[in-house]
Amino acid sequence: MEITYGIIFFTVAVSIVCFTNEELFNRLKFNAFDVKHSNQWYRFFSYGFLHSGWVHLLINMFVLYSFGYLVEHFLRGYFREKYILYYILLYLGGLLLSIIPAYGKHKNDVFYNAVGASGAVSAVIFASIIILPQAPISFFLIPVEIPSWIFGLLYITYEFVMSRKSKDNIGHDAHFWGAVYGILFMIVLKPALAEDFLRKIGFTN
Repeated sequence: MEITYGIIFFTVAVSIVCFTNEELFNRLKFNAFDVKHSNQWYRFFSYGFLHSGWVHLLINMFVLYSFGYLVEHFLRGYFREKYILYYILLYLGGLLLSIIPAYGKHKNDVFYNAVGASGAVSAVIFASIIILPQAPISFFLIPVEIPSWIFGLLYITYEFVMSRKSKDNIGHDAHFWGAVYGILFMIVLKPALAEDFLRKIGFTN
């Protein structure tokens, strides 16, 4: 869990500092206009270590903690000393890919901003689903457990639909594309996971 703990610690530290430092917050948040017109490309990554408030931060870090262990343990078991590199590529790649659609839509909109690790966290969640699709998932207010692959299917469908029509100020695009990245990253990294996933959910023998 060393890498997961490290990401959580760094994200919490940066977020807390930026809660009371508006200048730093504005310098690090994702603003597509500044990326394009001021060449501030670092914002493609820095935004993921900021959060809009305590609830936003705690939810993202709790979910990362819950799913990060499985992914980190799997990568360490298969790739030994390279697991650190692959985990970081999974996380940072999730941050990057999940914000690119927003950049395309808003690169000339000076008022569009985004913060939060949700895209990267989605990548970690779906990496874990590819690894262990039958793992049970339950929710705080719903005591019934469902297999993670069913949760993943419902989640990605919901985020896709909401990204097309929602005006609720939630980064559904980031959630959806982070999930897609997590799936593709794991399959490219270890192609046998695709066949194993289909077998575990009963699509193949």
